[in-house]
Amino acid sequence: MKIKNSLKSLIKRHRGNRVVRRKGRIYVINKQNRRFKARQG
Repeated sequence: MKIKNSLKSLIKRHRGNRVVRRKGRIYVINKQNRRFKARQG
């Protein structure tokens, strides 16, 4: 999992990426290709 200040560029890497808020943190997850994971904050 990558930890970034800005997730905007990571969201565009794959069309299956989703932005999810959990416990005050913002995550990028992808069910189709699970290697695209990132966290902000």
